[in-house]
Amino acid sequence: MQFERLNPMTGEVASSAEAMQAGDIPAIAAKAQEGFATWSQMGPNARRAVLMKAAAALEAKKDDFVAAMMGEIGATAGWAMFNLMLAAGMVREAAAITTQIQGEVIPSDHHGTVAMALREPVGVILGIAPWNAPIILGVRAIAVPLACGNSVILKASESCPRTHALIIEAFAEAGFPEGVVNVVTNAPADAGEVVGALIDAPQVKRVNFTGSTAVGKIIAKRAAEHLKPVLLELGGKAPMLVLEDADLDEAVKAAAFGAYMNQGQICMSTERIIVVDAVAEEFAAKFKAKVETMPVGDPGEGKTPLGAVVDRKTVDHCYALIEDAVGKGAALLTGGETTRNVLMPAHLVDKVTQDMKLFRDESFGPVVGIIRARDEAHAIELANDTEYGLSSAVFTRDTARGLRVARQIHAGICHINASTVSDEPQMPFGGMKASGYGRFGGKAGIDSFTELRWVTFETEPGHYPI
Repeated sequence: MQFERLNPMTGEVASSAEAMQAGDIPAIAAKAQEGFATWSQMGPNARRAVLMKAAAALEAKKDDFVAAMMGEIGATAGWAMFNLMLAAGMVREAAAITTQIQGEVIPSDHHGTVAMALREPVGVILGIAPWNAPIILGVRAIAVPLACGNSVILKASESCPRTHALIIEAFAEAGFPEGVVNVVTNAPADAGEVVGALIDAPQVKRVNFTGSTAVGKIIAKRAAEHLKPVLLELGGKAPMLVLEDADLDEAVKAAAFGAYMNQGQICMSTERIIVVDAVAEEFAAKFKAKVETMPVGDPGEGKTPLGAVVDRKTVDHCYALIEDAVGKGAALLTGGETTRNVLMPAHLVDKVTQDMKLFRDESFGPVVGIIRARDEAHAIELANDTEYGLSSAVFTRDTARGLRVARQIHAGICHINASTVSDEPQMPFGGMKASGYGRFGGKAGIDSFTELRWVTFETEPGHYPI
């Protein structure tokens, strides 16, 4: 049985994929366990060689990836190619760390005892990836787990099954042993039962999930029933602080990129621009002028910086946030009512306050609010007045001041004089509070996808009290 994904722009069928059921999961999990038995015994350089081939195989499918992302989620070609570039880098970084999965010898109080801390593969890792940055996040869900010697099951998004299947096809071409890399596709109506069956599968030892906070909580609760560790990278409401000594032109460039790249459909998207009163009017004028140079258009034509959002539901949600804010006194500087199709223009809302939904609710669309702050302390207070804590940024010409402010923002990531949207394969990526827990990326990912074991051996006869 198949299910279809429709193109959000045209309503035509963009892709079709197998509509797997909960009953299909035991066989897939068993196959992944068999793959683990082989892959985990391969040496680090053997794993590295296969991962390097996987990176090249991903890049070789560039045209297929661009077509799939444009068709399934309305992405621009530029966003698709950026996805592919960063994803290939993630695989190469994972390949590089296969020889960095190290233990240590720890001094023991017992004479003649050699004590070691060993890092070993876990088993089958379930990675659940979303649609918004599908190549990056699909690859991230499996690359470091594979480098650590685990086998993986990628649970593809219902919104981009073809894009996620292309990842698995590329990895298969790289030469992973049978059963090491697996994919599950399902119709939207079956998602709950399929994911539940995957988490329940005894072969699955750990889970990583990137997506909404609401779904992350459901997954964490289900995994907790089996005491299975979960790595969660969830929603965000990223603040960008603009202090009175900031380079406003640089802040405007970073804000435009952070707020509207991929139509604001990034977990790190700049959702709140918190500007100190002393420069708020000047910043708002400069930012408004910048946003007015950023039109929206058909991503298939590739002539505009903004393309389609993923569905009408997102458009309606964004307009509800805007209407609530304007109704409570905010000023709409750019945007306005449109035909409400998925080509939603960039919206900028000024004088947003804490009683407005736009201050608190994640928009995940091309809308951002400017919030006025009295001073630095007030800006920090406003930045922390959120349930989320993924990414953040602060603009100031004083680097020491920027670092001092960054240390006070409750977020897993903070960039000084740069956008809230940034990712590199080797960096520890993850959030705090309702944005989740655990870290992807480089050596931090090793902690998430290995077991740390204490092993000893004796070199002298033992002495016991009884």
